[in-house]
Order: sequence, then structure tokens, then C-alpha cells
Amino acid sequence: MAGLSVNVDHVATLREAREISYPDPVAAALLAELAGADGIVVHLRKDRRHIQDRDVRILRKVVQTKLILEMAPTSEMVGIALDIKPDLVTLVPEKREELTTEGGLDLFVHKNSVAETVGSLQDNGIPVSIFIDSEPEQIKLAHKINASTVEIHTGTFCDATTPQKRNQTFDKIVDAVKLAYKLKLKINAGHGICYNTIKAFNGLHEIDEFSIGHSIVSRAVLVGMEKAVKEMSVLIKEL
Repeated sequence: MAGLSVNVDHVATLREAREISYPDPVAAALLAELAGADGIVVHLRKDRRHIQDRDVRILRKVVQTKLILEMAPTSEMVGIALDIKPDLVTLVPEKREELTTEGGLDLFVHKNSVAETVGSLQDNGIPVSIFIDSEPEQIKLAHKINASTVEIHTGTFCDATTPQKRNQTFDKIVDAVKLAYKLKLKINAGHGICYNTIKAFNGLHEIDEFSIGHSIVSRAVLVGMEKAVKEMSVLIKEL
């Protein structure tokens, strides 16, 4: 059965919008764990638009499940990861002008720098996942540079506006998951998944974990973090 890691970035987004001390992503993470989350995800961006260094350091001390640090493959972030030692690093692309991560990390373009980052982290005992699009050659390259995990970008499927586009993009996800499984990679999936789109993954048991943030935080605004996490956990258990 797949697990659920909860991304609490957008709790910090609310805090930073007013430049005050609340709501606290650390408190949200603890509530998510109490509700049954299998892990906590935070993206420490170069521009620090939501999660701050202090958040990550506190989370490292208090998270009881596992802490997943999303980050760009830069020397600054590698240094932070080596210092904090999260349970998993997920390498993601990053552009300052984007609202959120827009797609997977292109390993054709960034193969050498990503391979160096993977080696540096994994040589120090930190397993590495790479957030990539559902393209076979990207999966193969992730395997070639010794990533332990791939996180399949599901945003194109979740944002599809026609049944044809939805079916086409989901078929590509299925093929990518099957290939990654064949290559003995651990498989996570995330981006854009909500309480409706999660149902499409029924029967795709090769996925080890779903990483979900915005939809859970949005739901939590209305019903509370614990209820929002429990509702998503139930849907994942039914897949």
C-alpha cells in the first residue's frame, strides 16, 4: 500500500504573505503526522519564498516519520542538506518566476550536475530522489546516475482539461511507473494531486508514496489539518 507524504510549503506561504510568525508549517507538520502521514515534505527554494532555513532545522528535530527536503541541485543546497541530513532529498528544477514547480528536472540538460549532486549526498548517507517527467529516457537516466528514487511528475495529468489529454498523460505515467519498477527504483508520485485525481491511481500498486501538498493545505483551511490528511489517507488506502 502506498504511503502519503504531506508537503507543508503553503502553510508557510500564508505566513510569509503577511510577514508574521503564523501559521507555522512546523505545527502543521506535527498535526499531519498525528493524522497518519508517513512523511513531511518541504521545498527550500533559493528565493526562500515560503519555507525558511529555520523551518527545516526545527522540522529535522521534531519530525518523527521522515523528512523529505525538496531542493535545486546547487552547491548551496547540497551544503544545507549535508548539514541538516534529511531522510530523503528530492532534486527539483527551479525558476524564480514560476508560481510552483512547472515540470520535471531535465536530465538531458543537467545530467552532469545532477549526477554530482546525487553522488555527494548519497556518499554521505542521504538517499536521493529525482523529480522527473514521465518520459522513459528520463527514467533511464535517473537510474544511470544512481538515484535511489524517482518522483513522477503528475501535474500534466492533474491539470488536463479534456478527457483525451487526461487519458494520454495518465498512460504515460503508467508506462513510466512500470519502467521505474522494472529498473528497481523506488517510485513516488506528486504534483497537482487532489481528492479527485488521486482516484485515477487505483490499481497502480508500484507507486510507493504520494507527495501531496496544496490540495491538503487548501482542505485544511476549511476542515483542519488532521481531518484533511485523514481524508486523503483513506483515499490512498482504497487504491
